[in-house]
Amino acid sequence: MCGIVGYVGNRDCTKILLSGLEKLEYRGYDSAGLALIDKNNNIILKKAVGKLENLKKEFIDFNIYCSTGIGHTRWATHGKPSVINAHPHLDSKERFVLVHNGIIENYSEIKEELIQKGHLFHSDTDTEVIVHLFEDKYNGDILEAVKETINIIDGSYAFAIIDKENPDMLIAARHGAPLIAGENENERFVASDVPAILAHTRKIYFLDEMEIVLLKKDSMEFFNFEGKKIEKVHNNINWDPLMAEKSGYDHFMLKEIYEQPKAIRETLFSKLEKDVFNIKDLNLDNIHPDNLRKINMVACGTSYHSCLVGKFVFEKTLRIPVDVDYASEFRYRDPVIDKNSVVILVSQSGETADTLEAMRIAKKRGAYTIAVVNVFGSTMAREADGVIYTVAGPEIGVASTKAFTSQLMTMYCLSAYLSEKMGIAVNTSSVIKTLKTISPMIETVLDNLDIYKEIASKYYKATDFLYLGRGINYPVALEGALKLKEISYIHAEGYPAGEMKHGPIALIENEVPSVFIINKSSLYKKVLSNLQEIRARDGIIISIATQGDENIAKYSDDVIYIPDVDEFYSPLLTVIPTQLIAYFIAKKRGCDIDKPRNLAKSVTVE
Repeated sequence: MCGIVGYVGNRDCTKILLSGLEKLEYRGYDSAGLALIDKNNNIILKKAVGKLENLKKEFIDFNIYCSTGIGHTRWATHGKPSVINAHPHLDSKERFVLVHNGIIENYSEIKEELIQKGHLFHSDTDTEVIVHLFEDKYNGDILEAVKETINIIDGSYAFAIIDKENPDMLIAARHGAPLIAGENENERFVASDVPAILAHTRKIYFLDEMEIVLLKKDSMEFFNFEGKKIEKVHNNINWDPLMAEKSGYDHFMLKEIYEQPKAIRETLFSKLEKDVFNIKDLNLDNIHPDNLRKINMVACGTSYHSCLVGKFVFEKTLRIPVDVDYASEFRYRDPVIDKNSVVILVSQSGETADTLEAMRIAKKRGAYTIAVVNVFGSTMAREADGVIYTVAGPEIGVASTKAFTSQLMTMYCLSAYLSEKMGIAVNTSSVIKTLKTISPMIETVLDNLDIYKEIASKYYKATDFLYLGRGINYPVALEGALKLKEISYIHAEGYPAGEMKHGPIALIENEVPSVFIINKSSLYKKVLSNLQEIRARDGIIISIATQGDENIAKYSDDVIYIPDVDEFYSPLLTVIPTQLIAYFIAKKRGCDIDKPRNLAKSVTVE
């Protein structure tokens, strides 16, 4: 959940590291810190609690040249947010400095042993154990000390260490948490994620599980955990660095909502070749169509909701059963899968700890695994049997928007592609034609923001919201409620509208808004009946309806219209108003929209 960045090179690195941390702040913002080595081999260590802006204040008028350093932005696991618990952490002799993302599960035992050896600890973190253990094992060979350290610690981690007596060197390792390295002439970088260093290099190396990287300003070497040197091939990242900037928008979330027409268009066209579906990295030759009798889908959070839509899409298109699991439950429930199973795992980052572990369990049982991810070269992308990229570009806002709609577009493309492979009679040319119309339809939904601002002004003081939908739009109700909870801190629940009478209707009163997804569908009359049940009890009704539905206004306090689209594809449109409702309510409440409290973008610890 934390973010780390490091630099060794010929430039003054203070601004480089602070800028890198700014790009990683979505990974954690309880505290932040920077450790630098100056020309005289002194360590300069500065930390601050809260947002990165507080750390930046520590560097006002700072003009000491430093060409080696590491930085960290923290999402607290062990030890409450404080300056003492903030990274980087020093060893007893204040020679080595370390930053860490992850959790060390056996830190208590190690800490007790080190205390008995005379080590003095200052923080409550599990992280500080690593740098003290490294100090204990160091005997002149930094690589050997890392090897001995990682053979003792248990858990998930990515860490980076600098040494004031070897100021032109940085060493880093990963196991269970993401880590990348990058290079330019006479400078080397490490980071948790690509945006942190994208402004300086597009030549990126993705470290695999249990790998070490040793950086010097003019070289970079990779090793496995046994210390054996390995060769790695770099990737050229084609993201535009400006994609990770706000570009004039008030928040990344609003910018990313507006990027959805482009994101789903590029996701669609990346799956087409001469107007025929062709998903190149899926390796479907390894799946015999006769064995495709069931699909398991696994994800967390927003990605889980995209899988619920995917269930409707795959079952209707392929006519085979689909099970959807939370990754955190799947990995512990002894799922019934074997060599004939296909497991689709969905994660924006491709580094989500529970989803990654679920994939590994599926692979051990012989299942064919397909990763749906947004980040090229991520751990899930490398380890899965097949991979599908959502092509949404970097998503910085913690509350996912364009990643969700790009995942939905991927579900439609994959279902059509699989239908062809399985010999199912589906008019894929008609599917493609329809999917091409979605992007301009979303643009029309984004045209009029006044309705969302008006809704926000009327209901931003509400303490509870209900989101209701049926059929393929029930998952959209869940996603809408999640968005509101995430960024406005208002309690919200999503329900199938038909379940209202089975309990939730007891919550209805004249201060509780209910958001109904009531677009044109086979269940329209059913949803309208559910809506009228709430209206009869003085509930507030906000309807997301199809353009031209003049009837719905009679039963609603507010109506948001979307273009007329086939019910099957409607989640790509109905979700947009739920995102904007959440955004403008959170803005009206003065919430930190891009960095909601207690949340981080990529959950890389269990």
